[in-house]
Amino acid sequence: MAVTVQPPESVTWLVHIDRAMWVGGVRGLMLQALHPRAMWGVWQNSAFRDDPIGRLQRTADFVGVATFGAPRDIERLSARVRKIHARLRFVNRDTGETERLDQPDLLRWVHCAEVYSYLEVARRAGLRLTDEMADRYLDEQRRTAAYVGLSEEQVPGGVAEMAAYFERVRPELRATEEAVETVRWLLWPKLPENLRFLNAGKPAYFPFGALCYYTLPDWARRMYGLLPEVPQPAVTAALRSFRLAMNSVPETLHDYSFMKPTRDMLDRARQGLAAEGYDMSRGLIGLRDPRRWPSRRRPATAA
Repeated sequence: MAVTVQPPESVTWLVHIDRAMWVGGVRGLMLQALHPRAMWGVWQNSAFRDDPIGRLQRTADFVGVATFGAPRDIERLSARVRKIHARLRFVNRDTGETERLDQPDLLRWVHCAEVYSYLEVARRAGLRLTDEMADRYLDEQRRTAAYVGLSEEQVPGGVAEMAAYFERVRPELRATEEAVETVRWLLWPKLPENLRFLNAGKPAYFPFGALCYYTLPDWARRMYGLLPEVPQPAVTAALRSFRLAMNSVPETLHDYSFMKPTRDMLDRARQGLAAEGYDMSRGLIGLRDPRRWPSRRRPATAA
């Protein structure tokens, strides 16, 4: 049985172990909010307005389990997520009609906005991925779409397909009042209980939130119009600096960003990978280096 859902040899591992994911995650939430029906579904069915960072944590936990968990972990989690989504309803404020939250077009939008944000932010922050690897990442992420109730064929599996999807969906997007409030909360959030010790440094969060906002596509920032424009080369430089700083944080400390069940899952992943012959002396993040894989799994160039 596989030790983790996505092995260290996958492109998913390279992207999801990188700490630029925190920017990608918030950027993904900001982008997702531009779909009115998806936004109303979240707004009417969650405590997001009171705990946006908690929502980010829960998203990070799902992505963490879907990447580093054992298959049984993600099977249990995805079944729970699908069950919750299946019973949720929201009122479409344009039509007044009640709709299901688990409609394929809404699930597809949430998936695409999330995974494409991870990929675009990681590459812009300095993670070296070839075009072929970027396509492979999106193809691998089709499995994640299946976890939430879509078929793998219902989501784009490459960069060109993803770009074409966003072009098709853009006419449906707009910055509703709920979307604008969401982004404002993401720029100045209420911290969840396990991160309340960071309240004293909360003013320092705004530059992070602004960095996430400025990585949005030009058309998305124009829809929001919340912050004055700044030169995009400066955004790229700030993003690369953030990535370098975050990737230097010890893994044991960084793990406290996650809820305890996820931290326990990451410990099980480390133990299982060590038993498989992976060199865990530098933790999960160290497995970006093929020289730390068992010899039977190393590519020829890393031997």
